[in-house]
Amino acid sequence: MILIKTEKLEKEYVSSGFLGKKRRIRALKGIDIEIKKGETYGLVGESGCGKSTFGRTVLGMEKPTAGKVYFKDTDINESESKEIKKIRRNMQIIFQDPYSSLDPSWNVKKIIEEPMKALNISQEEIYRRLDFLTEKIGFIKKYLERYPYEFSGGQRQRIGIARALATEPEFIVCDEPVSALDVSVQAQIINMLLDFQNSFNLTYLFISHDMNVVHFIAAKIGVMFKGYLVEEGESDEIMFMPRHPYTELLISAIPGNTKTDKTADNEEMKGPERLIISAHDEGCPFAGRCPYTMEKCLKKIPPLKYITKTHRVACHLI
Repeated sequence: MILIKTEKLEKEYVSSGFLGKKRRIRALKGIDIEIKKGETYGLVGESGCGKSTFGRTVLGMEKPTAGKVYFKDTDINESESKEIKKIRRNMQIIFQDPYSSLDPSWNVKKIIEEPMKALNISQEEIYRRLDFLTEKIGFIKKYLERYPYEFSGGQRQRIGIARALATEPEFIVCDEPVSALDVSVQAQIINMLLDFQNSFNLTYLFISHDMNVVHFIAAKIGVMFKGYLVEEGESDEIMFMPRHPYTELLISAIPGNTKTDKTADNEEMKGPERLIISAHDEGCPFAGRCPYTMEKCLKKIPPLKYITKTHRVACHLI
């Protein structure tokens, strides 16, 4: 069953530049993604590529400029308010920075209770869920009266996870939930997320710039670059058989990886570098950094096409 589906999803921001001149920034450029119920879809790419914008747009926190987002078979941007409220209950987010995402003036009890009260859940049911979640995240009851500043980063992220689970959602966007944590704490949080997924049949969109983490937790991986989805496939396909030069670059950047980073070698660049960098917005978005750039790469954006039943790549070399 497909739980989340996007069709030609676009998001554009307009900002005022020098002398009031309008500047348009296309953060998402025609993203088509399907996420099956119960699976983890990993979305990876460097900072500024549009990963978090995609997650917020899927949740309805950002209104798309064009395209559609479906939860099950319902277009969340075209639904009536009553139907949207039901959908919102089934969609939550875990933020990257657990401290800035928690109200410092609220204690843990109020933080976890708040989304349930917003949905008019009965007080009896709120107490039941609060006791359950407190135990599941490894807290004792006296912690409920404490405030976010009294906890470590890993403990604050546990609070964020409990808050996301409070409404018993089906789908959770994990927006770089472990990037601000120590490696040992990262492992604890990831194992906790996997435990909750197995227990409650949760579906995750796991956003990260860390290919190792995404490969470990995700069944399927999408690679984003400058607002485009440039490669998608099963986790092992992407990690061990990457076909897009940008994916190869990400994997080569993993510490301890001995694979040669060809995109960093200026001597292997083909074609005039200045021309590529100035013209690549009209063609392949990666042309300015790709060692395999050809003339047609400068003129045409490569379509995202299947090379196997599960593997899609947007590259003129394929």
